[in-house]
Amino acid sequence: MLPVFALLIVLSSCAALKDLGYEDFACDADLMRRSKPVPKNVHSLRFADIDIIAGIGDSITAANGAGADPNDPIAVLIQYRGLAFSMGGDGNLEKHVTLTNILKKFNPDIFGYSTGTGSANVWQTARLNAAVPGAVSGDLIGQANDLVRRMKEHPDIDFITQWKLVHIFIGGNDLCAWCDHQDTEAPEQFRDNIRAAVQILQENLPRTIVVLTGILDFSLLRRVDVNSRFCKALHTDECPCEMSSKVSDEALRNASLSYMQREQELEDSGEFDTVDDFTLVVQPFFEDISDAPRLPNGDPDLSLFAPDCFHFSQYGHAMVAKNLWNNMNEPVGSKSRVADLTNTEFPLKCPDAVGLPLHSNNQEQQRLHSFQDKLT
Repeated sequence: MLPVFALLIVLSSCAALKDLGYEDFACDADLMRRSKPVPKNVHSLRFADIDIIAGIGDSITAANGAGADPNDPIAVLIQYRGLAFSMGGDGNLEKHVTLTNILKKFNPDIFGYSTGTGSANVWQTARLNAAVPGAVSGDLIGQANDLVRRMKEHPDIDFITQWKLVHIFIGGNDLCAWCDHQDTEAPEQFRDNIRAAVQILQENLPRTIVVLTGILDFSLLRRVDVNSRFCKALHTDECPCEMSSKVSDEALRNASLSYMQREQELEDSGEFDTVDDFTLVVQPFFEDISDAPRLPNGDPDLSLFAPDCFHFSQYGHAMVAKNLWNNMNEPVGSKSRVADLTNTEFPLKCPDAVGLPLHSNNQEQQRLHSFQDKLT
């Protein structure tokens, strides 16, 4: 007979982890078909025209801990790239929601997504997911160059004619070090680092749309781990600024908002809308979340997080993916800025026009004033 502790381990490992799929997703057939001929202008692009998906970023895009058992914090070191909300291609949409698995419905032959577990340098699993755990915004330059190299060298990628979507999510490690390094981690430096990486993509990747998911408010982590000594202890090393008694909730919130504003400036400046076959669009759905996702009893919903209360669980990645997709289907200038991370029933949106909703509504000044109002 197995000892009690061994039996508990077996039962824990056999229990299915919480996840979220989406059944019966379909849009009007005209909205799901490829363009004929292939468009030359990004503003004529349909989702089905996207042949290549790629990503750069940090441990969130590497999906550290996404498939970890809630009682196995060591598994946070494992990179479950196939579950990542943007780049993950494990299973299908009916089993696990990711941006990739949604795009498969439009183009079953989309290429570049990651599967399984492994580091960025293991092509069989990572493919065009070049994100590296621990990365800060300054590391995106190297990742962008690496991504360009991978695409140029791969024989199955038609580098010139195929349309590419590159997803970027970065900033957690910058914010976690911001309070101790306010020069190198200043919001302006954060913006300039992302700009330099996107410039590399613009100069080297024809037919590309860059999707930049905005950073979230890191003061929310204090509400997530409020009742967990274990997570607080981990966060002392993972995110010193979150745990610092010298940094108020207001200061951490304002730093996060400043990072968000600098990301938005990259879109509003128009600097990446100077050619017909390249653009950058910010997806700001994390911006106005004011509290941690909660259970009906008021406790933080830790099922959204890996065992360290910092990275997303596979269920968390699926919920984020639903919000990302819906944000991508909203017009620039009119995008939702509050993610819904509690209601699993909200539907995935279908495109409401033939092309992707990329056109600006010229609301840059209104957004600037909105940010200024939030900074207290």
